[in-house]
Amino acid sequence: MNRIIIEPEEIEKGCVVLSGRRFEHIKTVLKSDVGDILKTGELNGKIGTGKIAAIDDKSVTLEIDHSTDAPPPWFDLILAPPRPRVFKRLLAQLTALGMRKLFLVGAKKVEKDFWGATILKEENYRPLLIEGLEQCGATALPEIRISRNLKRFVESQCLGPCRLIAHPGGRTVAPWADTIEKSLPVFAVGPEGGWTDDEVALFEAHGFSRVSLGPRILRTDTALLALIGRYL
Repeated sequence: MNRIIIEPEEIEKGCVVLSGRRFEHIKTVLKSDVGDILKTGELNGKIGTGKIAAIDDKSVTLEIDHSTDAPPPWFDLILAPPRPRVFKRLLAQLTALGMRKLFLVGAKKVEKDFWGATILKEENYRPLLIEGLEQCGATALPEIRISRNLKRFVESQCLGPCRLIAHPGGRTVAPWADTIEKSLPVFAVGPEGGWTDDEVALFEAHGFSRVSLGPRILRTDTALLALIGRYL
């Protein structure tokens, strides 16, 4: 936890009282005491510091000073989701990398059982997104949208000009790619079995350019982190 994320409603008159997981981290991991300064941030707001005003065996009181803009998210992701356990471990990592919006879309090779998975409930995925923010020091909570009809989604979405679909046969993405546009790029990554030819054609008909990570067949989690890492 590199920055303690605080919900806006928790702050009252410039102070916040923390208990539970965040308190345990401050008490046992950071081993902080009264007067210590911690890195903090308001969810979907600014970042700054929290000075410990009081601490006991159950809670800690911080005096908050948030006046700096947090690092903004920089990409959107269209994802034909992998298995729930893979998806679950990806959420914090994608958030830490700078994801703004995640569009979960239906594709021919997506396992049908995924759409009933408990990880799709906000109370289950939200803590993982916050974990990613705590890791990277940002505060913008990613938005997750679900659209099981891929054709309807692609035809109806208003996306930025930089649209990339990961699929074999495209131009190979160079490390530290310098051709990406300054506006928010959107990456489209398929399921474990890849996009079908019809799905690729649908994306390309709506302005997506095909890119490849080379000849190796990668798992969804590996491909995602490798692709996004090339543009950091």
